[in-house]
Amino acid sequence: MKPLRHLHRLILAISVSLLTLPAFAHHGDAGRYIEEVIDLTGTVVTLLFINPHSQLILDVTNESGESVRWHAEFSNPNRMNSDFGWTREILKPGDRVTLTGRQLKSGAPFINLTERAQVVMTDTGEQIFKTRNFVSSEPDQTP
Repeated sequence: MKPLRHLHRLILAISVSLLTLPAFAHHGDAGRYIEEVIDLTGTVVTLLFINPHSQLILDVTNESGESVRWHAEFSNPNRMNSDFGWTREILKPGDRVTLTGRQLKSGAPFINLTERAQVVMTDTGEQIFKTRNFVSSEPDQTP
């Protein structure tokens, strides 16, 4: 009987371990992004409303006048819809947007918009996304 009891315990331990794997699979920032937020203005190429993180791909003109393809990462589509009212149609190719978020420390054209971030329609000034902990990149103008 004892070997059977040990087998049941082993099966239970393996089952619990497998159930907790998804929790360990999700990663944090782990220091991948700069602490300061940056502003970025560009033209939407596409919005990828996908799991586990939605992405916005846009073309941004750099200081040299060259177009650079940037990727912006958001939360998952369900959260973007329930918390911010986003659908696949909220941004269309050709829309001009200004993003505020944190860039990868490597300097790669990738910006994180899951915290301390916002998205504004450049032409109208309409804010269509803002995280709860958004902090402007502009210095405080209060006297």
